[in-house]
Amino acid sequence: MGFEGDEESLSTQQQPAKSMFRYNSPFVQVSLIGLVCYCCPGMFNALSGMGGGGQVDPTAANNANTALYTTFAVFGVLGGGIYNILGPRLTLVTGCSTYVLYAGSFLYYNHKERQEFAIVAGAFLGVGAGLLWAAQGAIMTSYPPIHRKGTYISLFWSIFNMGGVIGGLIPFILNYNRAEAASVNDGTYIGFMAFMSAGTLLSLSILPPSKVVRDDGTRCTNIKYSNVNTEALEILFLFLNWKMLLIVPAALASNFFYTYQFNNVNGVMFNLRTRGFNNVFYWGAQMLGSVGIGYIMDFSFQSRRMRGYVGIGVVALLGTAIWAGGLASQLGYSRSDKPEKLDFKDSGADFAGPFVLYFSYGLLDAMFQSMVYWVIGALANDSEILSRYAGFYKGVQSAGAAAAWQADAHGLSFIGQLILNWGLTTVGIPLLGVLVMLAVNDDNKAEEETTKEAALTPATPAYK
Repeated sequence: MGFEGDEESLSTQQQPAKSMFRYNSPFVQVSLIGLVCYCCPGMFNALSGMGGGGQVDPTAANNANTALYTTFAVFGVLGGGIYNILGPRLTLVTGCSTYVLYAGSFLYYNHKERQEFAIVAGAFLGVGAGLLWAAQGAIMTSYPPIHRKGTYISLFWSIFNMGGVIGGLIPFILNYNRAEAASVNDGTYIGFMAFMSAGTLLSLSILPPSKVVRDDGTRCTNIKYSNVNTEALEILFLFLNWKMLLIVPAALASNFFYTYQFNNVNGVMFNLRTRGFNNVFYWGAQMLGSVGIGYIMDFSFQSRRMRGYVGIGVVALLGTAIWAGGLASQLGYSRSDKPEKLDFKDSGADFAGPFVLYFSYGLLDAMFQSMVYWVIGALANDSEILSRYAGFYKGVQSAGAAAAWQADAHGLSFIGQLILNWGLTTVGIPLLGVLVMLAVNDDNKAEEETTKEAALTPATPAYK
């Protein structure tokens, strides 16, 4: 285990940095990781959001996504430890490169209609996504100042989801004159691959936490690297950590609904070019949602615990209203009785209700996930600890997503999927409230003690 020298650390703390636009500032680094995710998972989200990966038959996409989220579940949990050993650059560049392969597999499928390559590429992407999101979670929750974590989560989420907005424009523009087309053209996949390649190169610009200096002069952590034995032990203890166990239902819910929303709302109710149009607004809604919940979590009350309660309450009320609207819409069609596909230009008033519902799903997604990340970020302030917490969250989240994609592939009814989504969300939210009550303090004392503990006794399991 390596450490910064005490003299250097003390000197840094005594020399506050003036500009938030420094290359080694949390603002710049969180913005950069937002741009990396804009190019890679942002474009992946746009690809998935078209329903069936942009294909008329969603079977290949369902099977590829099952492979993806199965390996993601494993490497999401392991990703925090791998990040602590390899550091951000190597972890991120490895993870980002797998997104290019995945998009390329659907370009291949457009010509050969063989799903084996897509499934293998999905499995590789699960490994890469586990690494990328563990690194992203550590950066987003540990680099910012303690009292502005919600703001920085909103900053990341807004930049990241701009990728979905631009990614939605790609199929919308390239397929605009193909109102009756069944699958997207080659140029759509090539456009996604170009953005993903750029994100892979951009990931090399991310600094390790020991080199990031906050505006008050403090560094994110004094620990430079970890080792395999330490990380294996720490990851094992995550499964005995009562804080992580309280997050499990919310983590399962947080990606479970994508299958239903992408395949069975956007994919079933709208034609191809309208799916791209819808996704521009779906991911735009995510930007609005993240900014709104970020403000509540950082500025609504002086008490941090009260801000947590209010944020959770707002998401609970909004979620109940949106899922109730989804139920009203879902009662009008089923897997065996699908509706006539809507077009944003030709369907008139019939288009408005389903469009607003899909927009609202995007709003809720960002608010829900930003809220969970805020709670995770409030549990500690050290990069190593938070990388493991974020990795655990992404691993459990991905296990839920793998189950959701297979449930759809095996023909679970649309109404059954909606009820599962609503139920998981309903169970997860009050448990987050319990976690805030038991583990989130109104001052920084607990976080400071956690950071010191990590620096002084790195082999001690962080589950107290």
